[in-house]
Amino acid sequence: MLYLWLKALHIVAMVCWFAGLFYLPRLFVYHAMSEDAPSRERFCVMERKLYRGIMLPSMIATLAFGIGMLSINPGLFASGGWLHAKLALVLVLIGYHHMCGAQLKRFARGENRRGHVFYRWFNEFPVLLLLAIVILVVVKPF
Repeated sequence: MLYLWLKALHIVAMVCWFAGLFYLPRLFVYHAMSEDAPSRERFCVMERKLYRGIMLPSMIATLAFGIGMLSINPGLFASGGWLHAKLALVLVLIGYHHMCGAQLKRFARGENRRGHVFYRWFNEFPVLLLLAIVILVVVKPF
């Protein structure tokens, strides 16, 4: 029963994390397009609160509940390559998360050098990761 609770909480935390991963780059799009100081400051506050208040705790919870599931059921490691592939993509996702954090700091320092079009494309990357991770977990292709 504990495994199922961990799994449910893992999914909820993951949904919250991805909500932030989808929204923060969208804020970057609007931030890059802003032209006045009050708007830029407002975006800095929104980005910081999203990253620190939602994304970071959600990422930590996702990882903690996932590790909890693996500790209860270590046999998952022998269930095929799907789990190893998923974990590799999660590492990429953590890297993307930290790239977002670094970009947030650049915006806060007024050092952004990229336009809104870059962030529109940057915003699509977590969609591809989500698609691949869900397919690996549900279909278990290998």
